[in-house]
Amino acid sequence: MEDIVLKLAVIGAAGIAAQWFAWRLQLPAIVLLLAAGFVAGPATGFLDPATDFGDIYRPMVSIAVAIILFEGGLTLNFKEIRETSTTVRRIIMYSGPMVWGMGALAAHYIGGLSWPTAIVLGAILVVTGPTVIMPLLRQAQLHQRPASLLRWEAIVNDPIGALFAVVSFEIILVYIGLHQAENLVVLVLAGFAMAIGGGIVAARLIVWAFIRGHVPEYLKAPVLLASVVAVYALTNMVLEEAGLLTVTVMGVVMANSRIASLTDMRRFKETITTLLVSGVFIILTASLSMDDIRSLDWSAALFVATLLFLVRPIAVMLATIRSGATFQERILVSWIAPRGVVAVAVSGLFGTLLADAGVEDAGRMVAFTFAVVVTTILLHGFTLKPLASFLNLKQQSKPGILIVGGSRWSTALAAKLNEAEVPVLLADQNWNHLIEARLANIPVYFGEVLSESAHHAIDPKRFSSLIATSDNDSYNALVCTDFGPELGRNHVFQIGRGDEKARQALNFTLGGRALTADPVSFLELREKLLKGWTFHLTRLTDEFDWAAYEASRSEGAFILLWVKPSGTIVFASTAPASPGPNDRILSFAMPRDDARAEAASKTARKAEATAAARTAEKQGKPSS
Repeated sequence: MEDIVLKLAVIGAAGIAAQWFAWRLQLPAIVLLLAAGFVAGPATGFLDPATDFGDIYRPMVSIAVAIILFEGGLTLNFKEIRETSTTVRRIIMYSGPMVWGMGALAAHYIGGLSWPTAIVLGAILVVTGPTVIMPLLRQAQLHQRPASLLRWEAIVNDPIGALFAVVSFEIILVYIGLHQAENLVVLVLAGFAMAIGGGIVAARLIVWAFIRGHVPEYLKAPVLLASVVAVYALTNMVLEEAGLLTVTVMGVVMANSRIASLTDMRRFKETITTLLVSGVFIILTASLSMDDIRSLDWSAALFVATLLFLVRPIAVMLATIRSGATFQERILVSWIAPRGVVAVAVSGLFGTLLADAGVEDAGRMVAFTFAVVVTTILLHGFTLKPLASFLNLKQQSKPGILIVGGSRWSTALAAKLNEAEVPVLLADQNWNHLIEARLANIPVYFGEVLSESAHHAIDPKRFSSLIATSDNDSYNALVCTDFGPELGRNHVFQIGRGDEKARQALNFTLGGRALTADPVSFLELREKLLKGWTFHLTRLTDEFDWAAYEASRSEGAFILLWVKPSGTIVFASTAPASPGPNDRILSFAMPRDDARAEAASKTARKAEATAAARTAEKQGKPSS
């Protein structure tokens, strides 16, 4: 018992550590997860999932895959696919069967597998796993269209590929005389009907129960999780692995419904999915044996190369002719097709079933699938960014700033950030507030940034930070609270934060960080702007360092941020250290000449007041 607990702890710790190092080092997370699984399994023998977990090993992995696919379905909103729906539909409907057919031919004639094994393997390799695509898209910063194509194909194709494998397996059983052909047709039709219909009905029931208040808020996420597992299990009783399609349909239906708490549930599911993807990938990699690895010869390598460089590109390029996708997008999609958890899990299941049915080389299917998974993860994981850049499908690599709230002050701030070559977007729902910005050629978004349309029009991945600058402090706090989980709580800022009186102060869990070290309100900033204060961009050097800058800056100047040579933006109110050489400091201050004149005026007024006080004291009169 203690041994199993220790192994579960190692799986969890290794999975999250791999995710953290991937984020820190900007590497594909799946690559590190594969390495962790290989070390834990084949390399050291510490982990043997089939032996360690026994009979619950396969069901455990299957349920995890179902939850992962459901969470992927929750991210698929039909509004995102309006421009790419034809392309996605053709990839799924046309390229999928072509990959199945050509993959089976390659597995038999090049890989040397028997026809039953080759046919099932060809079906399995139709999938392009979301467990791999999602982390890659998170780091690749693609334009919205190609990212949408890859995401939709990956999530929808996973259950489709699994069902192709089911149909293939049932056909093989009919061929060798273990099943009747009539039963196969009825079974497949019933399975598809229940998978699609069951997913829709289950989603509608949950939406109805949530909207009508039949489920309390604290139970919504647990009820949803339990429902996914139940629906998956019920559908699988009719047709093996049809539950994957059911949960995917269920997720898509819920993603396009109007549930107020959907965002909170989606974040909860993302957390669960991150844990599951990490653990399942390590477990499945660890399940490989050294004999499986040694069974891969030159014929297996040639099969993988054929699949990557011929089968997939030919299928996608033919399927997307006149689909509305650009040639660059078609090239990218034809190359990027990493396989993941679903391919490995389904191959393990059907490898066992084929072996039980008497197919001698069924065990090699798992090894072939892992060879495809590892190769695609490494090649596609490390080539997605360079290829997207070469095809001009990658967004600006420089981190940008989203400014919410149009005014003369925020427009001047955006203009100075543009001068510093920092990508910026100014958003406001009042068209008049954006007039000056549009005249200054500053990118703007006209509309409510908290709306659903803004969620699809504004890609948060383009921005590293947000500044809320409207004249309403509560609205600024609401915007920062909404974007905080997406950008990170340390990267959302608002003006005026920290200046509230006790009875008016918001809870510390709401809103963003203060933009300035000394809190300043919208009215104060506007007043200073009217008095002639402006934004200044100053570059530090070895000679003119931080100390010299502080000594020379205007009295009362607000230092907002500085831009490092790498393009990284550091906000002064949360900076762990002072700026260094070649950093460009952005401040808001009175021009130096005016500042000197005002300082001299203050000194003169102070001297006059002192002299008047002394004269009044001598005359015995109270000073005013």
